[in-house]
Amino acid sequence: MANERLIMRSGVAGHPSSRNRVPFVRSRLAMLWCSLALAACTGGGAERRPVGTGDIDDFGDTIVVGRPPTRIVSLVPATTELLFALGAGPKLVGRTHWDEWPAEALAVPDLGPGVRPNVEAVLAAHPDLVVLYASTDNRAAATRLRAAGIPTLSLKVDRIEHFERSAMMLGRILGDTGTARTVVDSVRATLDRVADRTARLHRPRVLWPVDVAPVIVIGAGSFLNQLVAIAGGPNVYGDMAAVSPQLSLEDVHARDPDIVLANPRLSARIRSDAAWRRLRAVREGRVLEADEVLMGRPSVRMGEAAVALARMLHPELTW
Repeated sequence: MANERLIMRSGVAGHPSSRNRVPFVRSRLAMLWCSLALAACTGGGAERRPVGTGDIDDFGDTIVVGRPPTRIVSLVPATTELLFALGAGPKLVGRTHWDEWPAEALAVPDLGPGVRPNVEAVLAAHPDLVVLYASTDNRAAATRLRAAGIPTLSLKVDRIEHFERSAMMLGRILGDTGTARTVVDSVRATLDRVADRTARLHRPRVLWPVDVAPVIVIGAGSFLNQLVAIAGGPNVYGDMAAVSPQLSLEDVHARDPDIVLANPRLSARIRSDAAWRRLRAVREGRVLEADEVLMGRPSVRMGEAAVALARMLHPELTW
């Protein structure tokens, strides 16, 4: 991605109130947490075991962990959320300053940025596992941490399938693939249900900018492109392979989207900018604000995010 904010936060924001959560999502989340609690009480059955995993991470490095880690530094907000869902939140001893969910994550020491991290601060936390975002900017940090004898897992978590792979890999490292499978299946079931509900609806064409100076939008490489499709509205830049391509405003006008999705800061700029107001969707008042905390990460809340997005694109739906 173009910068740390885009990598760590995906550039979307807003805060719909909790009363807008739909019943089936509440039920799905309740079922998930009950399943996780049961797995914790029963020891996860035969799938909970000490690990020595030979998984290959997204830098091509082999992961070798002799026993489940007890002091984890997660420098990817998506994996921080995932680790809490896997029951490993109490093992976290470091996070980035972009981590915002769950609320318990705020009690974990903030070690700074997730891109080009402060390696000395990470080492000072005495971790027995560090999770990094697998960007070029983090290659040197991964090398230094491994040289210091710290098991380091570098993951490129940009798409739904990346989340599923990461969940299962972390489940193996934690020695609890049963809980990992429960999390993955729960998220996938909700995504599939939303896709089924929207499959036969009119599909408005969606533009999702993450910056306006320069213009940077969501492309096919992002999980947000997948969420838009699941929620029933194709991304007008779904034909561009990049996660977040940079382009001209003239190109945006040529694509003529039906709806613009943006965080509150960008929404205000788009509505007030004369050049953006020439866009049909802006003139007709179809600039919608997306919830950054809910929708901004390819993690355990993607099902809930897809529901919220489907409600925005298709207010005629009843759930």
